[in-house]
Amino acid sequence: MTTLKLYNSLTRSLEAFAPVHPGEARVYSCGPTVYNYPHIGNMRAYVFADVLGRTLSWKGYALTHVINITDVGHLTDDADAGEDKMEKMARQKAQSIWDIARHYTDAYWADIRALNVREPAKWSIATDYVPQMIDFAQSIADKHCYELDSGLYFDVSTVSDYGRLARAHTDEGEGRIEAVEGKRNAADFAIWRKTPAGETRQMEWDSPWGRGAPGWHLECSVMSGDLLGFPFDIHTGGIDHREIHHPNEIAQNQAFCCTNGLDVPANSGARMWMHNNFLVERSGKMSKSSGEFLRVQLLVDKGYHPLAYRLMCLQAHYRSELEFSWENLGAALTRLKRMLIAAERQRDVPAGEGVHPKLAPMLAAFDAAVSDDLNTPIALTALEDVLAAKKIDAGAKRAVVEQMDSVLGLDLFGLTRADLRLRPIAATIDEAAIDALLDRRKAARAEKDFATSDTLRDELAAHGVEVMDGDPLGWEWKL
Repeated sequence: MTTLKLYNSLTRSLEAFAPVHPGEARVYSCGPTVYNYPHIGNMRAYVFADVLGRTLSWKGYALTHVINITDVGHLTDDADAGEDKMEKMARQKAQSIWDIARHYTDAYWADIRALNVREPAKWSIATDYVPQMIDFAQSIADKHCYELDSGLYFDVSTVSDYGRLARAHTDEGEGRIEAVEGKRNAADFAIWRKTPAGETRQMEWDSPWGRGAPGWHLECSVMSGDLLGFPFDIHTGGIDHREIHHPNEIAQNQAFCCTNGLDVPANSGARMWMHNNFLVERSGKMSKSSGEFLRVQLLVDKGYHPLAYRLMCLQAHYRSELEFSWENLGAALTRLKRMLIAAERQRDVPAGEGVHPKLAPMLAAFDAAVSDDLNTPIALTALEDVLAAKKIDAGAKRAVVEQMDSVLGLDLFGLTRADLRLRPIAATIDEAAIDALLDRRKAARAEKDFATSDTLRDELAAHGVEVMDGDPLGWEWKL
């Protein structure tokens, strides 16, 4: 196989993947804060991390992937200001914060399954690790922290190269910062927040610095180090984490492990830091404050299978911005249908042994693409070349398609075209009524009553149903 090269945000360069532990790959991905449903832009990060993990598995590494669930500590401003997102939502809903966390964690997991993202080795829940967070903070407090009335703060001047990850990509340097009286440096950040006098939080714990809750940045340092060991191989997240959250994680990791500079990337706690770019949506529906924001369930409600969105993500490189539109999603759904039509010919045959000589160059092209920093747009064309190949035994073709799909995760031999025929929530006709109209149309055609046949086709079209004469599926929703 081709050597796997990945883009390291910390060094701003493509690097050959060289595991810390031979034969293993240890990956940590920043997970959701479970105060609301994830929008589809949030979910792009997990499709990216899933393709990374699948690629590492396909390359033969024993993968340990950890995704955390943030159920405490993430403030309404990522720059370490404002109130806790979880506490705020619990007040708005007049519910227990624990019930809020459970509901939105379950919703996130449902989206993970819908997008065919593989389960990680571990879902790490932040509140399960609070004792370890306190121990971690105590171990670095004397040399790297100071206490204010509001909490325990990390002094960023005590580690080398603070903010290099952010400054590697922006002139803003420290990014957004919180104005707190008494901070030694503008970029210093809280790793433990005291509960203000006279207030009670639903989530709070006793600590050497008073009753309160951990900071968001502390959580990821503790869970990644505890579950994967420092240094581990790859830390992933959305590009929005690159400016504040991940630099602060790195500073904590340096304090815990060493104070050496970041010319040696492993001093950051991970050898590689990888970030996916934004999903861009022009109408403002990506904001969770917009009401009916774009989430996976909304795609389903409009008749789009979640794997069409996964394919849409794969059609752009993970480091490129991806523009969402219903037209783009519809085109991805059509492309997925065509793939399934081609794959159906191999569905009922066992995979052959080895690689057919005619398919070997296509598999090599696929390997070269995913090895080039997960270039999934090119990998998809290699897959389609295999699906379109003529005069090749079905079992031999299936063997290669299975390999490619093990990386891309489109479930081509589990999914059917009928699975893609999702009823839009706004549809005014059900499948039984569609079948009844199709039976009447079939009878009219048999009697050569083409006027009635055309009228019934038009009636179905008015309900958003496309009749497909000569196709075994018979009809589809017309989106």
